[in-house]
Amino acid sequence: MSVKSDRAKRSGTERRAFPVQLEVRAKAGASNVSTVEGYASVTEEPFEMWDWLGPYSEVVRTGAFGKTLAENPQVQLLLNHGGLAMAYTKAGSLRLSEDATGLHMEADVSTKRSDVGDMLAALEEGSVDEMSFAFRVTRQQWSPDYDQRDILEVDLHRGDVSVVNFGANPATSVGAVRAADFDRLDETDARALYERLHRRFQPAGAEPATMSLYQAQAVLLGL
Repeated sequence: MSVKSDRAKRSGTERRAFPVQLEVRAKAGASNVSTVEGYASVTEEPFEMWDWLGPYSEVVRTGAFGKTLAENPQVQLLLNHGGLAMAYTKAGSLRLSEDATGLHMEADVSTKRSDVGDMLAALEEGSVDEMSFAFRVTRQQWSPDYDQRDILEVDLHRGDVSVVNFGANPATSVGAVRAADFDRLDETDARALYERLHRRFQPAGAEPATMSLYQAQAVLLGL
């Protein structure tokens, strides 16, 4: 039977999405280049997470990005965490910093590219209003009851910041439960989670159908 302390065993790459207000402007002195600026993450703002044991609170603490940024991580600006990079820290076209609000992002993108043009148009008309970032937690602290997780330090190297349609929302299980979490569940907990997923994704009025455990895991991973 899983216990809440199992939450502290989570490892691997994680993603978090936040509503944002990104500013798009033409880059001074450069033709066919626009600058996108905003925040990929906010700090000191608790938000609800959800895993196989239920809800808990998570806070990215101020200073969580300091060490990784000092190490000049290789980070790319992507669209929906995929496709060709639109900006890159190694090339100098993506610049990251941390301030009192959170992880600040400034990216120079080429308007000659069709994918960039589509992204900029969506941002300017307000059709897209979320950003997500991929990271690994290197230092954390849990409350004694394991109902609050403080993220104290992260590693951004070879991760990304992404403009997303709908991110892996912290309030959904997809944002918190990954393959390693699924594999750690004992038979009772795995079966309970499987049945919850089956009920959730069964179309209204449809005849009962069977969802395999492989399909359940794929749902958790957002595949």
